[in-house]
Amino acid sequence: MAVFRKASSIGIVVLSVFLLGMAGAVEKPAEVPVTESTLLKEVVAEGLSHPWGMAFLPDGRKLVTERQGTLRLLGADWSLSPPLAGVPEVYAQGQGGLLDVALDPDFAKNGFVYLSFSERGPGRTNRTAVARGRLDGNGLREVEVIFRQSPPVESQAHFGSRLVFDSKGGLFVTLGERSVRRYEAQNLENELGKIVRLTPEGKIPPDNPFAKSDSPVFSYGHRNVQGAAINPATGELWISEHGPQGGDEINIVRPGRNYGWPVVTYGAEYVTGAKIGQGVRKAGIEDGIRIWAPSIAPAGMAFYTGDRYPGWKGSLFVAALRGEMLVRLTLEGEKVVAEERLIPTPGRRLRDVRQGPDGYLYALTDEEEGEVWRILPGRSEK
Repeated sequence: MAVFRKASSIGIVVLSVFLLGMAGAVEKPAEVPVTESTLLKEVVAEGLSHPWGMAFLPDGRKLVTERQGTLRLLGADWSLSPPLAGVPEVYAQGQGGLLDVALDPDFAKNGFVYLSFSERGPGRTNRTAVARGRLDGNGLREVEVIFRQSPPVESQAHFGSRLVFDSKGGLFVTLGERSVRRYEAQNLENELGKIVRLTPEGKIPPDNPFAKSDSPVFSYGHRNVQGAAINPATGELWISEHGPQGGDEINIVRPGRNYGWPVVTYGAEYVTGAKIGQGVRKAGIEDGIRIWAPSIAPAGMAFYTGDRYPGWKGSLFVAALRGEMLVRLTLEGEKVVAEERLIPTPGRRLRDVRQGPDGYLYALTDEEEGEVWRILPGRSEK
């Protein structure tokens, strides 16, 4: 199990940089042309309770997590299985529950499945954790927790958490700062508001940026990352990150970099509208490549590499909760040059989007009677 040890050689980022309530209006993010279209879809599965993540198996079946703590199989015909056995006990309160699911890069040989979830900690605390087990028949066996976020916190918010493997077999885990501990996102002696990178066994890869300090942290200064995908053109991790009131971001994650929360943000406090931090740019802090103000509440994301949709190859897709839409971003290298908002009718909160082996995009709706949609080619301009 990967356990965070005190990284005294890193030190604590000085908290005096947090100068709250400074005068001056928040800058506007860079302008990006935005259009709206009608999303065309087919409901291929229904009856899921707040589905959160999905993984495609080599035999045509799909694994889907339900936030309440159940893992389901969808058949090749999209039929829904009973809950699978072997899922760890889940703390399903607030934003917590069973979150993402990912397959081991060698799944065809070892059968390993990875789950991120919120679990109870000591007393009234809880935390994000990652478990793995072998898929066998109607359940998981040999299940073990390979990572637990440190420290556990008393909160029901900002758990993260997406799971993504890179080309070297490293497992990225996105971790929220738990809302009530926002300043800790800048503290390298814990895992709040961080992205960590692990081996498949939960250990610290030797090429991690802070490996010499016995830390799994890959990047820091994050608020609540609920979307993550590897850019197939570069091999780098891209994320979608919830800001506060305004200030949602797309970021390119690089080793050891600081992504600013809560020092720099385009967002403001929910209740008062007060400015957060000390502005929207600061030396040594990475800037987002797409900022949404007002917020769209971005969740799961996927780079599209198929040929099912004319003109969409190479686009980045982001599922939106608040916006109740699927967002298509047109890229030129690392720059977002256009945005198309695919609006469903009637509106549904979209939790995740994935590209299937058949080249179609699939989206999950975050509803008590949640659905899986197959996104169809074609759209009508509004």
